[in-house]
Parts: sequence; C-alpha cells; structure tokens
Amino acid sequence: MCDYDDELYHEHLPNVCGAMREKSKACCSINTVKRKLPILTWLPEYTLKFLIVDFVAGMTVGLTAVTQAIAYGAVAGLPPVYGLYSSFMGCFLYIIFGTCKDVTVGPTAIISMMVNPHVAGNPDYAVLICFLTGCIVLVLGFLNLGVLVRFISAPVIAGFTLSAALTVGSGQINNLFGIQSQSNEFLKSWINFFGHIQETRLNDALLGCCTLILLLFMRKLKDLKSCSCQSVLKYLSLCRNVLAVIIGILICYLMSREREEMPFRISQQITPGLPPFRAPPFETVDEEGQTVGFGEMISNLGSAVGTIPLLCILEVVSIAKAFSKGKIVDASQEMIALGFCNLFSSFFSSIPITGSFARSAINNASGVRTPLGGAFTGILILLSLAFLTQVFAYLPKATLAAIIISAMLFMVEYDTIAEIWRAKKRDMVPFVFTVICCLFWSLEYGMLVGVLINALFILGKSMTPQFQLESQKHNGLELCVAELKGNVDYTAAESLNIKTVAFVTEQKTMMEKTVALVIIKGSDIGSIDSTVALNLVSLRDDLQQLQCELICWNWNMAAAGVVCRLQRKARNMFRFTKNFSELLEMVANGNSKSESDNKSHSNSNGNNCHTDSSQVDQIS
Repeated sequence: MCDYDDELYHEHLPNVCGAMREKSKACCSINTVKRKLPILTWLPEYTLKFLIVDFVAGMTVGLTAVTQAIAYGAVAGLPPVYGLYSSFMGCFLYIIFGTCKDVTVGPTAIISMMVNPHVAGNPDYAVLICFLTGCIVLVLGFLNLGVLVRFISAPVIAGFTLSAALTVGSGQINNLFGIQSQSNEFLKSWINFFGHIQETRLNDALLGCCTLILLLFMRKLKDLKSCSCQSVLKYLSLCRNVLAVIIGILICYLMSREREEMPFRISQQITPGLPPFRAPPFETVDEEGQTVGFGEMISNLGSAVGTIPLLCILEVVSIAKAFSKGKIVDASQEMIALGFCNLFSSFFSSIPITGSFARSAINNASGVRTPLGGAFTGILILLSLAFLTQVFAYLPKATLAAIIISAMLFMVEYDTIAEIWRAKKRDMVPFVFTVICCLFWSLEYGMLVGVLINALFILGKSMTPQFQLESQKHNGLELCVAELKGNVDYTAAESLNIKTVAFVTEQKTMMEKTVALVIIKGSDIGSIDSTVALNLVSLRDDLQQLQCELICWNWNMAAAGVVCRLQRKARNMFRFTKNFSELLEMVANGNSKSESDNKSHSNSNGNNCHTDSSQVDQIS
C-alpha cells in the first residue's frame, strides 16, 4: 500500500505528551519567570534619573486618583471612602506583575456603575465581587486565555462605552443641580430630574455648572501650543480635577462657617484611617438583620460574577494596547496582574478595580518611565486616608458630579463610531443594539446582546460556504463544476447539499440539460468536520438518484481523509490529476481508479509508488 493512501486513512494526531513535556520545561526556564514577573526585567536597569520622573508622575496621578476614587465610591452606591480603599493596593501589585509602565489600576466609572445595582448599599457584596473577580481573572490568565477579549468586537466596545458614559453621566445630573435621587440608572435619573426640577438648589446648580465649565476649559489648556508657558498649562490641565476639588472644598468651608447648615449637599463623612486587613466576607447581614450565606450572596450577584471580570479584563488590556507604542501586549500576563490586584485588594475592603484610561493618560503625559510610579500614587492615597479625610467632609456633591460628567463626555469614542459607519454600516447593527439594551436594560446584558448579535453574524457567514456552481459542456458531456474554499464546518453542511442538488435539478427542469457529472474542486479547503463528511456522502447518494455522479477533484489531503476514514467506499469519489483536461480525459476513457491514484501520487509527491489494482480495490 502506498504512502498516499496511508495519509488518507490515518489521521495525524498531535503529540500531546511531547507538547506537555516541552511546556513543562518552558515553565521552569528563566525567561518564563521573567515573563511572569516583569519587575525582574526592568528593575536591574533602574536609575536615579528614572526615580525622579516616576516620583513626579506618580504624585500627579495620585492627586487625580484621590478625587476620582471618592467620586467612584459614590457611583458604586457606597460610602466614598470605599473608593479610596480600592485605589492603593492595585498600584503596588501592578509594579510586580504589570507589563505596561503607563497603566494605573484602581476603581473606574464603568466598573463602579456595574457594581451599583448589585450592592444595594451593602459593601460586603462589592468586596466579594472584587475577590471573585480576582480569582476568575487570575485563573484565566494562568490558562493563557487572554484571547477571550477577541470575541468582543469594536462596535460592541464602542456601543458599551457610549452607553456607560451616558448612564454614569445621567446618574450625576441630579447631584449637579442639588436634587435628591434614589437611582443612578439612565432612564430613572432623567425621570427623577424632570419630575423634581422645581427642587433645584441654587447654590449646588451654580457651583456644579461653573465647575463643569471650568473643567472643560482647563482640559483645552494643553492644546494652546503658541503660548510661552505651555508646560505650566499642560500640568494645570492634568491637575484640573484636583483644582476643582480644592476650590469646591474651600468654597463650602468658607460659606459654612457662619451658617448652621451646609450651603451645599455634601458627600458622606469619610472614615479616617487605613482600612482593616481582613478576609473578604463570605456571608453578610441584610437590612432585616437576617444572615445571608455565601450561596445566596452569589445568587443575588447574578450575572455580575461573570460580566464584571470580563469588563475588567477588557479595560486593562485595551489600555495596555493603547499605550504599548508598537510593543506586543501579553494579554494573559495583564490578566494575571489584574487578578492579583483584585485578589489582594479585596482584603482591604475594595470594590472591583481595573485599568483607568484617564489616570493612565495622565501617567503617560507626565513622562513616567517604569511601573514604579504607581508606588508613589499608592503612598499618596494612603496619606490621604490617614490625614485628609476630615477635609473631604466639605466636598460638595455638585463638584463630584461635575468631575464625573466631564470625564464621561470624553470617554465616548466618537472617532471610532464614525469610522465604523464609514467602513461598514452593517456593523452599526450590534452597536445600536448594544447601546439600546445597555441604556434601557442593563450594562452587562447589553454587552452580552451585542456579543450575541456579532456571533449570529459569524454563524450566518459560516452557514454559507464559499461555493460557486457553474454549468459547462465538454465533448457533449454536461458538467457542473464547483469550487469549495476555506474551512467548512457543520453549519455549512446542509447548505452544500441543498445548493448542489437544487442546481442539478434546475438544469434538468428549466434548462432541459441533464447534468451527468458534478465536479467539486477542493484544493483550497482548509478543513472539514465529520458532519460535512456525512453530508458529502449523502450528496453522492442524492445525485445518483438523479443519474449524476460526484467527483471530488484534487482535494486537500486532510479534508479528503475525513471522508475516506468515515466511509471507505467513498474513496472512489476522489480524483487527483495534473489539470482539468486530464481529469476529463480520464472520465471519458473510463480509466480505472488505481491508474488515477498512481498518476496523482507520482505527480504530488515526486516519487514512484507501485500499487497493483487489486490492492487499490481492497482499499476502496
């Protein structure tokens, strides 16, 4: 028996033991250790010049991180101090495991908004989500499943970002005007705003709107290139949130000295001191004083257990890619870093954390040289918790609302949305569905709907194989010639049969042509599965009922082998020749299959393989 038939009838399986042995050796190598602990790569080359730059960048980011942390703690529906509790541990852990010098890990608007509906004011739920997020992301990272983020397309990401920005911004519109509100959801926030607009507090509205205008103006300072003090304006622009907080606290303090009540609605009192080190809560107490066990807590969290880790991964990997400057981002290593950040932060009463684009942009603009800049950010946050909590008691809610709204205005990827519209308008379908479902249902389910619609597009495409049929006539013989390309999966199997049988039938009934032979060229087929092979055998039988024969011409060996191993009699469907003329000549002359196989084997492999016809008949 020749090697050619061995290749058809014997499937080449991967060497699992060998692959595992190589992986085991690689895990023990120095390069692997350095890849899992990136600090071992950059720390030996660290210099004093780097330290000065990292210190300036870390302190600049820290000033912004403090103000944003307080705001995002409120967005999560928790006391603002939980935002500060969530902001320091990730800075220290990312130094050891992170790969991108610019990434700053901490609470973000989107993740805080995702946490809000599930905590109902109970911090234990938020801390438990942080712990579970760390565990899930860490496991996925060690399993090298960073490729999971590829299943979320750009239109879905753009739609989710737009809706998250609208939801978070809308949730703060009531605070901007000093109106009480029980919900931060998009629709309910606006209903509450217009329903209670007569309750607007003048002081809060003036402070909030003026702060928002000031923030938008200061954001543009960095773009004034003709000014001689451009570097000063640049840092003023970067520190705009800090200046807004200082101004708001100062105004509130001065106006409240001669009054018994505060002139503005202020944030809750921030508990001074560092958070206690304790294990994440695996049980809690509800509003009625009843103990809620771990299983019930997981049930109450629902889909957040899966969607929040996925969004954390998506954010940190996207930010790392944005600031990688042409370097390849190891998504799995970023997941490992993020997993450790969440896992250890949960022992300090943290809500889920991930990479922050705003703070990472400030880090990059400040010229940070290594991830060590995060250490100074973390130290500043710890100092704020220890010594500045009494000052934050005078922080007006209107100021925080203005800071959050200004950040949301520029979080929307306007350019990406326009590019999607110009490039392929069909991609706006998952975008629109994502936006609508996120706004009027929930953020996590909206993103899942977008992913599902994209999956349906891919599934629909896979159900229609690259398969073109055309009628030809050679020497009085009516032929149907087709070419099959790409990977053909089970979803396309039925379509392959239907198209071929319908075409042959149509030629006979409408064109009055009796197709005697269907030739399917398969040299460009990547692979097929067993379902396609079964349908191919079924197609041969269906065509025989129409007095038509099926020939698979010059098929890829791997694809042809699936059919031959499935049914040995199907071997006579396959023909391998130099060109189409030789195939037609073989069909016209009625040459034996063994002669065809010998010729094809000689032409394909360049060596002689002598097989007598009896052997071939036994194989067939």
